[in-house]
Amino acid sequence: MIRKILMYSSLIVSAGLMLTPMIWLLAAVVKGPDDLFHYLFFPPINQFSIHNFIQLFDQIPYVRFMINSFFVTGSTVTIQLVFSSLGGFALAKYEFKGKQIIMVVMLLLMMIPSQVMLAPMYELIYTLGLVDTYAGLIIPGAVSVFGMFLFKQSIHNIPEDLLQAGRIDGCTEFRLYWNIAMPIQRPMVGAFCLIAFMASWNNFLWPQIILHSQHRFTLPIGINQMVGLYAQEYGAMMAGTFLAVLPVVILFFILQKEFIGGLTSGAVKG
Repeated sequence: MIRKILMYSSLIVSAGLMLTPMIWLLAAVVKGPDDLFHYLFFPPINQFSIHNFIQLFDQIPYVRFMINSFFVTGSTVTIQLVFSSLGGFALAKYEFKGKQIIMVVMLLLMMIPSQVMLAPMYELIYTLGLVDTYAGLIIPGAVSVFGMFLFKQSIHNIPEDLLQAGRIDGCTEFRLYWNIAMPIQRPMVGAFCLIAFMASWNNFLWPQIILHSQHRFTLPIGINQMVGLYAQEYGAMMAGTFLAVLPVVILFFILQKEFIGGLTSGAVKG
C-alpha cells in the first residue's frame, strides 16, 4: 500500500512538473497587456482577456500560416508514410544483393546531423529552381530513414506463413503489402504519423531558409515574424504558440493508443 502511494505521488509530481510550462502558457494567453508580468500564473477571473488573440490576428495572417502548415505537414507525413512503409516492408521481407550495404548506409545517414546537409541541400533545391516553393520544402523530407527502420522492425514480426498463404491465393507483392501487412501495422502507422507530424509541424530552420514569400510561411516562421527589433508582443506570441500547440495535442489524444502500441510492437517478437 505504501509503495503504491509513493509511486502515484511521484507520478503526480512528475506530471505536474511536465505540465507546468503548458499551464504557464495557458495563463499567459488569458492575461491582459498589463497583467502579463504581474501575475506568475493566472490572474483573477474577472481580468481574463482575449486581447492577445485580437492582437495576434491583427498583426499577422495567422489563419493563412496555419493552412500552410497543415498543407506542408499533411503532404510530408503522407509521402513519408508511403515510402517508409514500402521501404520497411522490402527490408523486412525480401533478401536481395546489397541489402546489408544499404542498411549500413542508412544507419550512417542517421548519424549525420541534419544541419550539415543544409548547404548542399539548398544548392540542389536552388539548381532545381524550387526555392520559395512548397515542393522545395516538402521534397527534401520525403524519405525518412528512421521511419524505414521503424516499419522494418515492426513488419519483421509478421509471420512469413501469412504472406506465403497470400501468394498461394494469388496476391501480388503489392497486395501483400497493402492488404495484409499494412492493416496489421495500424499501431505503427499511428505512431509514425504522430512522430512525423510533430517533426514537420515544428520545423523552423529549413522553411526559414527556403521560403521568402510571406503568403507561403508556415506557423513557426509566421510567429517568429512578431519578434521586433525594439519590442516584442509577448502576449500575442504566446497566443500564437498556444494555438500552434493545439493540433499536436489533439492528434496525440487521438493516436495515443496507436502511438504506444506502435513503439512497443517491435520490442516483443511474435
